[in-house]
Amino acid sequence: MRLTSKGRYAIRAMLDLTVNSNGNPVRLQEISGRQNISLHYLEQLFRKLRNGQAVKSVRGPGGGYVLARSMDEISVKDVLDCVGENINPAKDILGSEAESANTTEYFLSKSYFQNLGVIMREYLETTSLGDLIRKSKDAEAERNTQAQTNAAELHASSIRNPIGEINQ
Repeated sequence: MRLTSKGRYAIRAMLDLTVNSNGNPVRLQEISGRQNISLHYLEQLFRKLRNGQAVKSVRGPGGGYVLARSMDEISVKDVLDCVGENINPAKDILGSEAESANTTEYFLSKSYFQNLGVIMREYLETTSLGDLIRKSKDAEAERNTQAQTNAAELHASSIRNPIGEINQ
């Protein structure tokens, strides 16, 4: 499997929409600016996401896009499927090579990559946008805690005298 920019940008844009929506429509220009993704490219992706029923468009003043379902009901696989991303690592194994290769090694590798495809699909199906958002918030909280700890340690070391005793 090779995830193309189409899949990566679609996931980033959907996460941006999820974080910045709060139930209100988000304009593609805003997503484009925050994510540094071409507006024209986002329009193409969101057309596919709308056709795949991952997002809904809202017309008029204050219009834009909102999630079509809750963030916990939209999986990473749903987003990738909407934009036409192929997540099958065995896709190249099938074809003209299959007609001429009749070896044990061919069938072993074919089986291995088909099983890998099943595991990848299950992982992508069981990871929702909500899961990624929560994981991001947990990681941010952990970074903030670590930064506070580092600042406290730096402060404590700055009030020590040269022989390591704390000045009172």
